[in-house]
Formats: sequence, C-alpha cells, structure tokens
Amino acid sequence: MSLTATYDSQNIFAQIIRGDAPCYKLYEDDDVLAFLDVFPQSYGHTLVIPKRSAACNILDVDTEALCKMAAAVQKLTQVIVAELQPDGVQVAQFNGAPAGQTVFHIHMHIVPRYAGEGLGVHAAGKADPAELERLQARLLKRLAA
Repeated sequence: MSLTATYDSQNIFAQIIRGDAPCYKLYEDDDVLAFLDVFPQSYGHTLVIPKRSAACNILDVDTEALCKMAAAVQKLTQVIVAELQPDGVQVAQFNGAPAGQTVFHIHMHIVPRYAGEGLGVHAAGKADPAELERLQARLLKRLAA
C-alpha cells in the first residue's frame, strides 16, 4: 500500500475502535486506545492508535491526534519499563508497506527489548491468549497504581 492510500474503515484497528473486533486493552481515553499486539515482536509489545483519526500514516494524521498519541506512548512506555524491566525499549512508527506498515491506520509500537533476544520480526507468531490476559492484568494493575 502506498503512502497516499485511501483510508479503509474496515481495517482491523478501525474494527477494534468500533468494538467489532476484540483486543487486550491497556489504556483508553476519548482520543487514544492502546492494546497488546497479538503478533508481538517481544513480550509486552503494545500498539497505540488514535481513535478519532481516519489517517493511514503520519502524512495524513492531524497534529492534535498525533500529539495525544505520543503522550499516551510516553505514559505507557514508562509503565511497561517499570513493570517488565526490559533492557531497552523501542518506539516505532511505520509509513507505507515498503517501510513495514501492515495495518493502514496510523499507530505506534512500544516494543520492550531484552538482552540476548534478536530484534524480532513483526507478526512472527500469534501470542498465547492466556499469556496475553496475564500480561494485560499485570500492566493494568501497574497503570492503576
């Protein structure tokens, strides 16, 4: 998909926002939704999306939505680092299929990185639902503290 694609309201993130598809939600407010990636690159891989923006990528998202998304990314990264104690953390945002974007609703990745593990490949394998539920509960508890 190119950088100038038309937004598809049936993409998986749009479905999640509407409640038509499930997710392992970590954070939600009026503007932003964050949830665990079901195809994680690493333990704790989280996605953050704007709820009110029908933008495919950084080129067509409005600045206010982007700023709210970035603020949520910072808050969630702090929580993930405090709870999971990774050796590093990667924050990434991809634009267009050649750059690695696979869902064409703007989003940011928070990927904890652990010593001795490779960087991983996105969508390398689907996570165990029970493991995602345990991780979700753990991170929600930390968020509430």
